[in-house]
Amino acid sequence: MEEICAPGNMRAALKRVRANKGSPGSDGMSVEELPAYLRAHWPAIKDQLLQGTYQPQVVRRVAIPKPGSPEKRKLGIPCARDRLIQQALLQGLQPQWDPMFSASSYGFRPGRSAHQAVAQAQAYLEQGDRYGVDLDLEQFFDRVCHDRLLSRLAQQIADKRLLKLIRAYLQAGILEDGLTTVPTEGTPQGSPLSPFLSNVVLDELDQELERRGLRFCRYADDCNIYVRSIRAGERAMASVSRFITQRLKLQVNERKRAVDRLQNRSFLGFSFTGGNKPNRRKIAPKALKRFKARVRELTRRSQGRSLGHVIATLSTYLRGWLGYFGFCQTPSVLRDLDSWIRHRLRCLQWKQWKVYRRRKAELLQRGISPDLAYTTAFSAKGPWRLSHTPGVRIALNNRFFDQLGLLRLMTPPNR
Repeated sequence: MEEICAPGNMRAALKRVRANKGSPGSDGMSVEELPAYLRAHWPAIKDQLLQGTYQPQVVRRVAIPKPGSPEKRKLGIPCARDRLIQQALLQGLQPQWDPMFSASSYGFRPGRSAHQAVAQAQAYLEQGDRYGVDLDLEQFFDRVCHDRLLSRLAQQIADKRLLKLIRAYLQAGILEDGLTTVPTEGTPQGSPLSPFLSNVVLDELDQELERRGLRFCRYADDCNIYVRSIRAGERAMASVSRFITQRLKLQVNERKRAVDRLQNRSFLGFSFTGGNKPNRRKIAPKALKRFKARVRELTRRSQGRSLGHVIATLSTYLRGWLGYFGFCQTPSVLRDLDSWIRHRLRCLQWKQWKVYRRRKAELLQRGISPDLAYTTAFSAKGPWRLSHTPGVRIALNNRFFDQLGLLRLMTPPNR
């Protein structure tokens, strides 16, 4: 605990918490107010930590949409002070535990990423493991057994104050709809310490899979096992499911678990191609569907914002999306998405010009011939069809959108 409370560790934790920002917890304090609060109260808080008497504040629970599901994901938002202490705990514990974790575990670990997990799955596919066992843990973060978790932590942590503090965080009250409840199981999603604790729990699963000689990739609670036949996959599914339910006291989602060809399954938003160019990374269909739904929302024609404002907001989203899904190996998909996005923006601009005379004037100003400008502006076609005609495509060409700052998913070869 003395190492956790060391000035250097706490300064690094404070810097990280402020960089992560986040909403205020149950006490309403923002992370920007935290430094001033600590100047006045840190000596007393530190004394409580060293004496083993510190008590966390209640956690504010919120529900956010869950991608690809009608269900809501419940997040626990600790107060800024507890976020700081949990971050300091994480910085003290992770260097000790991380070297012991499996090489096939990729989630929430320094120097590891979802892209590495997908690349490793691709390598297994190329080596002949054509089938995947997809194990989905139902409500994993809500079902973690506190006693088993703390027993596993106690194998490496000798300081009883640390174990007592971690238990206090696991059993901190949860404030939801004005009512406070005390959890008897689970780790609250949204806290800095929760991802590390999930890896501690599931490291037991990793060790069991390695003992059996199975090849797998795990990212948090998303675990895929790679085999060469359906029969081998079904055997692995049955035996590993028993281990998860009987040994780890967790529950496998019966509706989502499956044994299938890797080309038919998705892993962390990616899948793999078949056909003439097999085993290449591609964006999973559900991920593409979510992307298009978000772009439609950002470019809807009834929002009453200028095209430049829409493009600025859209480009921010595209930059983040491309940072992750640009890892795909199917450039034709990115080119098609670029074309589809520009089609929607042309449609939006055409709709905003509203009247025929304005549309004709705008086309003429952009170098369209008078005859083509007239037939385009006074056409009876709807905005979506018209935005794909030569008059509108030439007037609102790719260079026009480049000048407005629209981010391209597929960079042109001459750039």
